[in-house]
Amino acid sequence: MTTPVTAPPLYARAVRVGDLLFVSGQLPVNEAGLLYPGKVGTEVTVGQAREAATLAATNCLNVIRETLGSLDAVKGVARLGGYVAAGAGFNNAPAVVDAASQLILDVLGERGRHARLALGVASLPLGACVEIELAVQC
Repeated sequence: MTTPVTAPPLYARAVRVGDLLFVSGQLPVNEAGLLYPGKVGTEVTVGQAREAATLAATNCLNVIRETLGSLDAVKGVARLGGYVAAGAGFNNAPAVVDAASQLILDVLGERGRHARLALGVASLPLGACVEIELAVQC
C-alpha cells in the first residue's frame, strides 16, 4: 500500500512586505468543513453568503493573529478584497462583502476602516460561495 504524496502549497498564508502583511484569500471553512458551497443567488442566499463572508474574514483575522502574535500589532487595514461566486443574474456582491467589512470594523474599530473590492466571479476554490483577503499595516 502506498501513501499518497501531497505537494506543499505554492503560496504562503500570509507574507509581510515592509510594514504590510498580505493575507491570502480565506474560504468560509471551519471544523465542520466548507460553509454554504454554491453560487449566491441560486444555491446560496445572500444571508447565508453573509455568514460565510463573516467566517472567511474571521479566518483572515486568525491568520493575522498566528503570524503577528496578536491583533494588537495591526495598525490599520489597508484593503479588504471580497470575491463572491455569483449565480446567474446576481449582481450584489457588495451586500455579501459588507458582512466581512462589518466584522473587521467590529473587531478592530477605526483601525479596521479599509479600502475594498467586492467582486462577483464565476467560481471559487472548492465551490465556496465567498473568499476574503486582507492587507494590513503592522
